[in-house]
Amino acid sequence: MKVPVVNTVPVTLVLGGAASGKSRFAQGLAELQPGSLLYVATAHAGDDEMAARIARHQRNRGERWRTLEAPLDLTVVVPAATGHGAVLVDCITLWLTNLLLASESPEAIWSAVDAFIDVLAGLPAPIILVSNEVGQGIVPEHALARTFRDLAGQVNQRLATRADRVWLVTAGLPLQLK
Repeated sequence: MKVPVVNTVPVTLVLGGAASGKSRFAQGLAELQPGSLLYVATAHAGDDEMAARIARHQRNRGERWRTLEAPLDLTVVVPAATGHGAVLVDCITLWLTNLLLASESPEAIWSAVDAFIDVLAGLPAPIILVSNEVGQGIVPEHALARTFRDLAGQVNQRLATRADRVWLVTAGLPLQLK
């Protein structure tokens, strides 16, 4: 039986569909905090279009932001967060994609997810997690897509349970769920 975690700093989860405004909203929440801010990027530029997306996102952040690339191991946020007013992880579903494509077993993925959730209690700064809500569409035709949809839904549920606040953003409009 797991002992309930007592949050030392707030954990916020921001959910939404693709291009819903969730990242912009999450960035605004982080920018309410004083001091420097840490952006934890889970994406990697696998092609020119993705490189352009990443560059656009970087331009949209100001001088207060520092970037940490963490496509596979999100536990690195704990030591990296020291000295920052807030941490923004964007995004959980890209991280899960990376884990799914790099992993040989579901156990390895869940081990990484458990390790990340466990380290949230030790963060020295508030953290905001961005994740896609992917379960509102049709059932995907392919097994890998169904596996990803189920994994993302289960991880979002676990993060929502762990989070102090949960927001859903649709059409740029935030709705606080928790």
